[in-house]
Amino acid sequence: MNTLQTTWHELLSKYSASESQIKSLWNEIEAAYTHKSRHYHNLHHLQKMSDFAQKYQVELIDPDTLLFTIFYHDIVYKSTRKDNEAKSAVLGAKRLTEIGYPTEKIEQCKKQILATQTHTTSEEDTDTQFLLDFDLAILGMPFPEYEVYTKNVRKEYSMYPDFLYQPGRKKVLQHFLEMEIIFKTAVMREQLEEQARKNLSKELATYS
Repeated sequence: MNTLQTTWHELLSKYSASESQIKSLWNEIEAAYTHKSRHYHNLHHLQKMSDFAQKYQVELIDPDTLLFTIFYHDIVYKSTRKDNEAKSAVLGAKRLTEIGYPTEKIEQCKKQILATQTHTTSEEDTDTQFLLDFDLAILGMPFPEYEVYTKNVRKEYSMYPDFLYQPGRKKVLQHFLEMEIIFKTAVMREQLEEQARKNLSKELATYS
């Protein structure tokens, strides 16, 4: 699989002939996702999502827009705020406008970024379904990898003591477990759903 920077360069080269612009936009992404407050929502998370996008590229209707969404979906992230997705969508749209990306595709990118807030999408919108599954794929990884994820998420909320963090985390876990299906695409559901439910239940048990 390509490195993130290589993927970015190949993607943006289709829409910009300016090496300085390509590099400048990459530097902005890199700076955002390597901020000291990022322990899970970082370049590693982007790399995993990008790898999935490349793996399932033939399944996607508009792989370029999906890749742009991946790069920008968490570019604004503060664990104490509830408008990260909205702000990320605005910044992503602004940058895509600067490179002359088609307006209707920018709107799709914005919708996809906003969908990562609620993780709901229409059955017809298969690209967004794949995006949301890529975003949540960590839930269905082997438990040691999942456990690292939980510790990194905890670090991002380190400003909250356990008595505040744990009830909120329990609510999130219960929300996922109560969903009829966690993964929206058949291929990701087949691979990850069972393990995800085991992981979520195992973590939830530690808070009881």
